[in-house]
Amino acid sequence: MHADYIALGYGQLALAASLMVISGAISLGLRLGLERRLAVGTARTIVQLLLLGLVLRWVFATGLWYFAVALMAVMTLVAGVAAVRRVERRYAGLLLDSLLAIGASAWCVTAIGMFGVIRAPMDQWAQYGIPLLGMVLHNTLTGISLGVDRLGSELAGRRDEVETLLALGATRWEAAQDAVRQAVRTGLIPTLNTMMVLGIVSIPGMMTGQLLAGIDPIQAALYQMVVMFLIAAGASLGTMAVSLLGYRRLFTPNHQFQPGRLKG
Repeated sequence: MHADYIALGYGQLALAASLMVISGAISLGLRLGLERRLAVGTARTIVQLLLLGLVLRWVFATGLWYFAVALMAVMTLVAGVAAVRRVERRYAGLLLDSLLAIGASAWCVTAIGMFGVIRAPMDQWAQYGIPLLGMVLHNTLTGISLGVDRLGSELAGRRDEVETLLALGATRWEAAQDAVRQAVRTGLIPTLNTMMVLGIVSIPGMMTGQLLAGIDPIQAALYQMVVMFLIAAGASLGTMAVSLLGYRRLFTPNHQFQPGRLKG
């Protein structure tokens, strides 16, 4: 097994992109009305990934750590905002909670993976750190989004029960703990579902990329396992953190529930 790979050109990219015509034809035939969204999605995929490739090539070429950190910070900011945009029931301070939860969990887990597990050389840390952080951020934002939405739904739907418990002398945690548990459980469902079928239903993206690049299949599998465990840890920490932060915002220190803070 060698580390050579087949380089792709823009002509091959155009040929692959032309396959989207099939999706467009299906949309037209069934009158789904998705032609414009498919076209926009195709264009955005090409533009965004080419821009990312150019930026990463430049960052790796410079070898300057602060450019890599700046890029990772932007990725984290975008992920935090994206997580909030998917939430229907919001509250004041949700964006800050999302940024804190996703930043702390994703960066901590990525650092452990990069320096403790993979042990990337210092002169190559950006080449490992940026892709790893991107994968952890993507899955963590999904968990955070689902978790926060479930937290708001649980507390709003069980308002009478929560307020009754508080009136009977329960603490804010005793009244809210079931909602927090449901939020964290919901946030972890996508990651757990992926782990259950990993390597059986499909070959994961990172492993596929390494196989195409000529990496030994066992090494590719080991890398994919490490990444999956990092993703699961990031999603767990992020969902738990944002749920606890949300719980503290929706209950006062005097053990009063404030449902009026929930919007949507």
